[in-house]
Amino acid sequence: MNYKEEEKGIHINYKVITKIIDKNSKVLDLGCGNGALLKKLVDEKQVTGMGIEIDQNSAIEAISKGLSIIRGNIDEGLTQFNDKEYDWVVLNQTLQSTYKPEFVISEMLRVSKKVIVSFPNFGYWRVRFYLFFKGKMPKSRNLPFEWYNTPNIHLLTIDDFYEFCRKRDIKISQKIYMKRGKVMNYNPLNPLTNFFTDEAMFVIEK
Repeated sequence: MNYKEEEKGIHINYKVITKIIDKNSKVLDLGCGNGALLKKLVDEKQVTGMGIEIDQNSAIEAISKGLSIIRGNIDEGLTQFNDKEYDWVVLNQTLQSTYKPEFVISEMLRVSKKVIVSFPNFGYWRVRFYLFFKGKMPKSRNLPFEWYNTPNIHLLTIDDFYEFCRKRDIKISQKIYMKRGKVMNYNPLNPLTNFFTDEAMFVIEK
């Protein structure tokens, strides 16, 4: 199954997330950007959605789409929400740019029954080879920034995330591995999965 961009501004993994989330559910999208994903969920899955975004211009653009948006910093927590208030919380391609990833994940699991987390896999073979042969910080489709202006401050691999969840008794209920916009049927027990996946997505719960 190939999830290529169908229109400008739609990330390739939006279709994957939309397929996972239940119809008519209550969804909180953290780091929602311009609201493109949340709008897709509202339109196609009739979810009751709320977004949180730190960037003012992005938040304004999301609001202009008719979405409910709070401007805020998720590193400060989700104290405005009750325990298990949401069916789903989504953190799409944002984990690596948080200052307190452990705290953010803990808060997500507190306020929601299920959590979707996706991130670029720093264990991908092209990233490894780039660093090995060029001796410079890698750049790719998922890691397009220079070392001095990147928002990504906590880069991680699939194996890192597995270890993180195991140490905290976090259940991984679904695993999705992608390479260049295509969902791959890798065996999660195969060590080469971490080598050939450039973007990983997990459904986790506590």
